[in-house]
Amino acid sequence: MSKYKMISEPLKNIPWQEGPEKFEGAPVWRYKENPIIGRNPVPGVARIFNSAVMPYEGKFIGVFRGEQTNGIPYIYLGHSEDAIHWEFETEKIPFIDKEGNPFMPRYAYDPRLVKVEDTYYIIWCQDFYGASIGMAKTQDFKTFERLENPFIPFNRNAVLFPRKINGKYMLLSRPSDSGHTPFGDIFLSESPDMEYWGHHRHVMERSPEWWESVKIGGGAAPIETSEGWLMFYHGVSSTCNGFVYSIGGAILDIDNPSKVKYRCETFILTPEEWYEERGFVPNVVFPCATLHDSETGKIAIYYGAADSYVALAFTRLDDIIDYIKEHSVVRESDTELGIR
Repeated sequence: MSKYKMISEPLKNIPWQEGPEKFEGAPVWRYKENPIIGRNPVPGVARIFNSAVMPYEGKFIGVFRGEQTNGIPYIYLGHSEDAIHWEFETEKIPFIDKEGNPFMPRYAYDPRLVKVEDTYYIIWCQDFYGASIGMAKTQDFKTFERLENPFIPFNRNAVLFPRKINGKYMLLSRPSDSGHTPFGDIFLSESPDMEYWGHHRHVMERSPEWWESVKIGGGAAPIETSEGWLMFYHGVSSTCNGFVYSIGGAILDIDNPSKVKYRCETFILTPEEWYEERGFVPNVVFPCATLHDSETGKIAIYYGAADSYVALAFTRLDDIIDYIKEHSVVRESDTELGIR
């Protein structure tokens, strides 16, 4: 019998592959046939990575960072029967404004896809006189209406919660700068209408642990559980040979998610396989989405690998929550409400 409960719809056709009986570290294992998306997936696109997927009409749909052969990233739509083998639309997602006129960003990358009530929201990083957050909504994956930019520059790694909390939309983000961000903590903002954002709160700061000592940022949309919001995020370290991106895990308070209940001091996944260590940007695992089944506790984590591929890893709810709690180290800045 499960120790913890996942508060979400069942997903009987979740992609799955059993892992080992024992683990040396975190109870997370890779799909043996990784990467699930390779190079040159469609004409004009050299690499797809850092992308997000969701169940849709009994199958799966996703928004994908497609790095074009001219180097400019845009967002492409993908469809799948099993969430492993994907077919992509060859044209970029055609964003429009509220009047129905074409309204394409100059570039767009690292999208997330989150359903809140009956609407699907796409959140990405774009240019708004500097790196900033772009947002759009759809209900049928045919019409994509852009929303107002939630913040001024500079900001990245925005992740929407999958339901309103205390009647408000909740959005994680990582304030940035115009460069590669020599700092970076996760913040929380709320909105009554997905247009005006405020009541900003600090959630988590980078930590002394080497694997997340440079910066951290939101990853997949938090999963609602009986223990709190389960969040997979990325942490960055700096080495003599460049940055290393790993995946971490934390549990946020269910009603006040700016408060961290548990935070794993060790990474749960770090670059070790060839497709993570070798690529356009080496040594990167970057989570952007999960699929999860509330009946079995199965969780599939989708992550970008080396800015070149999409890969898949698995865990179980009970195992990952226990691991995070057993290895938790929280600081005052984690557990406070985040107001100064």
